[in-house]
Amino acid sequence: MAMKKEWLFEEEHEMFRDSLRRWVAEELAPFADEWEEQGEFPMELYRRAGELGFFGGAMPETYGGVGGDFRYHTVFSEELAHSRSGGVSAGLGLHGFVALPAVAAFGNDEQKRRFLEPGIRGEKIGALAVTEPDTGSDVGGIRTKAVRDGDEYVINGSKMFITNGARADFYIVACKTDLERGYKGVSQILVEKGTPGFSVSRKLDKLGWRASDTAELAFDDVRVPVGNLLGEENRGFYQIMHGFQTERLVMAVGSVAAAQRCFDITMKYAKERKAFGRPIGTFQVNRHKFADMLTWIEAARRLTYHTIWLFINGLDCAKEIAMCKVYACETAVKVADMCIQIHGGYGYMMEYEVQRIWRDQRIQPIGGGTSEVQKEIIGRLLGL
Repeated sequence: MAMKKEWLFEEEHEMFRDSLRRWVAEELAPFADEWEEQGEFPMELYRRAGELGFFGGAMPETYGGVGGDFRYHTVFSEELAHSRSGGVSAGLGLHGFVALPAVAAFGNDEQKRRFLEPGIRGEKIGALAVTEPDTGSDVGGIRTKAVRDGDEYVINGSKMFITNGARADFYIVACKTDLERGYKGVSQILVEKGTPGFSVSRKLDKLGWRASDTAELAFDDVRVPVGNLLGEENRGFYQIMHGFQTERLVMAVGSVAAAQRCFDITMKYAKERKAFGRPIGTFQVNRHKFADMLTWIEAARRLTYHTIWLFINGLDCAKEIAMCKVYACETAVKVADMCIQIHGGYGYMMEYEVQRIWRDQRIQPIGGGTSEVQKEIIGRLLGL
């Protein structure tokens, strides 16, 4: 089912979409199976995306971006869903939707010149290092610490489940700079690859996102200049929460697009596959499944687009973002599961894309803040 032109987007967003769609169809999708089997996609994709201007849509013009709003991220995320690899979407998306916006929002001019400018060009790759082996959604409970020593911070600790962790050039590392203040003592510090004491402990083997690198990181007396502090000292928690807003919203966008792709693939299959002398899509039980799935997808899309409109217009939408994160991400998993059922035994075979979509989407209700955390946020914002 082709996407119709939506009210949310202007002509420049649709032109951006057309360029992205051609790139994804010609340079990403045909190679997805190969990259999935290899367990990584080529580093050249970052530079290629940078050359074509895909990382710059919502980035400031001063540093090589277009100066647009979040809708450029939205279009990029939607089109990446057609790459046939959640790992490609995750790797490019984490850099473009999470790492670069953090530097753009909180970095000083020198940091933007060092990291944002080459990041927009795809020449330096970024990663966000928050989660730890014993700490996920509880950002205030992180144990990695950064102790001030003259003009340097000395960092010790570890990070877990870091997307782009094995291949990034710079990492935005959440550290405790005041051990006594809980979440009010968290800071974000930029650490570059090759810094003595910093290492990638291991690349992690995952259920989905097979083509992306996810790693565990170790920091052993890592010394970085005080000038690598991103934003203000002890304001890292608030910076991370700011970043989570956009990360969760773009995850919702990607989940809706992935659910739509899974629906479209399965609709085609149901019209071609026959049982008992007729296409399986004509059986009432399957017709009703398609009706349910399309209703869920459309509801998720409308909620997400409405929230994006609130967000780009500067209106308070913390509750709506949490709602999007829960509903869209869980909908994608539910739709993919139902699509596998409609495919029958073929849906369980690795050669069919629906199983990959399910594996890639299963992380969505967990990453970026679990569904349970989002529901807590919604409840608290309701005054409960």
